[in-house]
Amino acid sequence: MAKKKHKKSLLQACPCGSGHAYPDCCLPCHQGQAAADPESLMRSRYSAFVLQLEDYLLSSWHPSTRPTNLDLQNSPKWARLDVISSHEEGNQGWVHFRAWYRSSQGMQLMEEESEFVKEGSHWFYLKGEKSA
Repeated sequence: MAKKKHKKSLLQACPCGSGHAYPDCCLPCHQGQAAADPESLMRSRYSAFVLQLEDYLLSSWHPSTRPTNLDLQNSPKWARLDVISSHEEGNQGWVHFRAWYRSSQGMQLMEEESEFVKEGSHWFYLKGEKSA
């Protein structure tokens, strides 16, 4: 019975909201495959926050801005990701997104313009600027 439950959870929709199953979407990035573009990396990072994959979040963060550790124990309950825009120019990329989460005050919104940089074949999260 446990085997079926595990298989079913892998076939569920990806937390990033792409509409694809998790194994066909963010799981390959979580297992070490390079993200194809900044939006794919953003989506995989959002899914990693939902799934509390601290190691992945740190490894996909550019070394120049990466924190020494990350504790997601008190992370909010992420509910939905909306990608507003995404573009890249050479080895730089940007993703504007809204991430919805549940708190004791109800649904809340975090909006950010994230910056990414590509080194070799890998995209990295560089920094983000939250919208007011």
